[in-house]
Amino acid sequence: MVNKERLYEAFGEIIYVVAMADGIVQKEELEQLEKMLANHPWAKIIKWSFDYELEKKNDPKNIYKKALYTLVEHGPDKEYELLFNLLEEIAKASDGLDREEAEVLIDFDMDLRSQFLKDLEKNNLLLQDDLD
Repeated sequence: MVNKERLYEAFGEIIYVVAMADGIVQKEELEQLEKMLANHPWAKIIKWSFDYELEKKNDPKNIYKKALYTLVEHGPDKEYELLFNLLEEIAKASDGLDREEAEVLIDFDMDLRSQFLKDLEKNNLLLQDDLD
């Protein structure tokens, strides 16, 4: 399991991937991100990670793999609901959800779930209930 800071850095990374799906991060996407993170305790880490990837103009395909790896290593978390809400709202922020953004959202959901299912089948997955 990865630490919480690295988990939230991965949130910023995957948000960057979705925002870049159409080739450019829109002003409305940035505004939506800031609005939705306004009261989140890890907002600074998420936003820092997003900004870092944006500033470095890193390849979204590589960042996708890196973020997915981190989330899989971390395992299931209740915060993933927030992440998926963030991704969807950010994708919709500029002229609605376009095909490229929808594809990234669907692929991410499927990739994350399939990795968790594989780990569950191998008995390598600890669920939050197992830890309580």
